[in-house]
Amino acid sequence: MDGEGERKVSSALEALLDFYISAGADGWLELDPADAFALSEAPRPSMQAASGRAAPAAMPPAAPAAPARQMPPKSAPPMQPAPAHAPGAPVGGAAVVPGDEVVVAAREAARSAATLDELRDTLARFDGCNLKLTAKSLVFADGPADAKVMFVGEAPGREEDARGLPFVGRSGQLLDRMLEAIGLARGEVYITNVVPWRPPGNRTPSPQETEICKPFILRQIELVQPKVLVFLGGASAKALTGVQDGILRLRGRWLELPLGPAAQGVTIRAMATLHPAYLLRSPVQKRYAWRDFLAIKAALDEASGT
Repeated sequence: MDGEGERKVSSALEALLDFYISAGADGWLELDPADAFALSEAPRPSMQAASGRAAPAAMPPAAPAAPARQMPPKSAPPMQPAPAHAPGAPVGGAAVVPGDEVVVAAREAARSAATLDELRDTLARFDGCNLKLTAKSLVFADGPADAKVMFVGEAPGREEDARGLPFVGRSGQLLDRMLEAIGLARGEVYITNVVPWRPPGNRTPSPQETEICKPFILRQIELVQPKVLVFLGGASAKALTGVQDGILRLRGRWLELPLGPAAQGVTIRAMATLHPAYLLRSPVQKRYAWRDFLAIKAALDEASGT
């Protein structure tokens, strides 16, 4: 095997181990793998064969035993109240199923943040989403707070989780080139995700996980108040606007996202475009993304009066 082949095998093994660790596997019990399906179908040895002894001769039926004397029941000890903790919060480092109270708590926590720094600190302390237990980093955002355009994806991936920044892997590199094509540098735009923690194995966030994290991304949008909001992929557009169209129908259309009372009723112009990860898998679709980015540039020029 040449050097290139060894690197590919090493990269594949590293990705597989990362998936197992993210899924919760932290050890191996046997050196050799066991086929549990084959073991379950194998005939079980009888008790006689397992013991190596002949079965005992049948015994005559015993006389019925006298009924046992009934003892009066003892009084049960008084129940101790369960320790109080935040609704839906992990207890002792274990994952729990969050309830509606966690969504309410997330809304109140997000609403209390007056700046992006406060929002980041609040999100770092928030324990209502189980994704925090398996992620390495909080992937909050990247870019200036006064950016004119804001990009929102769905959730961070492996590279983003390792570095604590959104869109720094292959998708992020493609996004950087797309920005340069319309005259924007990465340092001029604000980039974030709906879900700030990487789901194990890069799986899709569940609707409940998205709903828990939604108040925090909406508060980010309120604090930045960009001139143009860009949804990278259909998932973030559906989560924040409620639209149900697929991304190929949705892309290129201007939408409106009304902000909450804290933003004094401001409405943000928004557009959904194809996610860079999708473009890496389907390069032929880049022509549609290019049209979207030209429309975004025109909207920014209009907002700036140029």
